[in-house]
Amino acid sequence: MQPVIRRYEAADLDAVLSVFLRSVRDVASRDYDAGQIAAWAQADPDVWARRRLDRPTWVALIDDVITGFTDLESNGHIDMLFVDPACLRRGVASTLLDTVENAARAQRLAALHTDASITARPFFETRGFQAIRSQVVALRGQRLTNFRMEKRLRAV
Repeated sequence: MQPVIRRYEAADLDAVLSVFLRSVRDVASRDYDAGQIAAWAQADPDVWARRRLDRPTWVALIDDVITGFTDLESNGHIDMLFVDPACLRRGVASTLLDTVENAARAQRLAALHTDASITARPFFETRGFQAIRSQVVALRGQRLTNFRMEKRLRAV
């Protein structure tokens, strides 16, 4: 079943936080150690509530359950794209990224960019993103590697 995409609503906060935390703990743990996961798998609900509403954010639903989410900053940066571990390889991330790309083209953005985890890098590469550079990010006393990635958009 193809996911349904809709705009994020304030009432979605708990479900989105749950998807994020499960994704980091269950999926990213294959590429990051326990200390890195502990540092990453933290979220202040008040900060998240503001961030989800201050930029376009979309949620993916399968059978009316939120299975993933993404966002798009005005400069073309995708800050978040996370999928529930139980819903991997079901088209959730691809459908969300299609939504972001369509929104970016509508805004006449020339490119999208993201800071992809080791875990997410292969997905973004299959979707036409190129790694620009690797980065080491300090987070709560841990150092995590990620990749600045970019995709040039063609006008449709």
